[in-house]
Amino acid sequence: MTNHDWAARVAAVWDESDEIGDNILREKIDALVAERPADDPEAAFEAASVRDSTGLEAEAAVEYQRALDLGLGEPNRGRTFIQYASTLRNLGRYDEALALLDRLEPDNELADAASAVRALILVSAGRPVEGAAIAIAALAPHLPSYQRSMANYAAELLPKPNRLAQP
Repeated sequence: MTNHDWAARVAAVWDESDEIGDNILREKIDALVAERPADDPEAAFEAASVRDSTGLEAEAAVEYQRALDLGLGEPNRGRTFIQYASTLRNLGRYDEALALLDRLEPDNELADAASAVRALILVSAGRPVEGAAIAIAALAPHLPSYQRSMANYAAELLPKPNRLAQP
C-alpha cells in the first residue's frame, strides 16, 4: 500500500468524524496508525491530531513532539506547529507555544492561522492587547480597504521591540 492510499484512508476517517464520535474516531485513526512503522512521523502526527481533536491534549503533545523529532515534513509540519501550539496553550504552556510558532516560516501558507493561534495564546497568557494587535495585523492584508490604517493601528498596540509579531 502506498503512502497516498494510506493518507486517503486517513482523510476518509476524518471526513466522517462528526458522525462517528470521539471514541470511534480515535479507534479508527489508531488502527490506521498501527499499520505504519513505529518511526513514521506522519503516523505520529495523526495519532497526535486525533488525541488533540478528542480532548486528550497531554497525550497529543507527546505525539506532536514525537512527529517533529522523527522529521515530519510539509505539509503536516506547518500544521503540527499550529496544532501543537494550540494544544500547549490549552495546557497552559504559553512560552513553549509561542516559541513553537516562531519556527513556522513567515511565508508558509498557514501563517495567518498561526497568527490567530498566537493571538489566542497571548490572550490566555494575560496579554490581550498584544493578542488583538497580532490578530488585526494578520487580518489587515485581507480587508478590501483600510489595510494600511489597520496595520498601523496594530503596530501601535505592540510593545517595542516586539519579537512576537511573527508570523
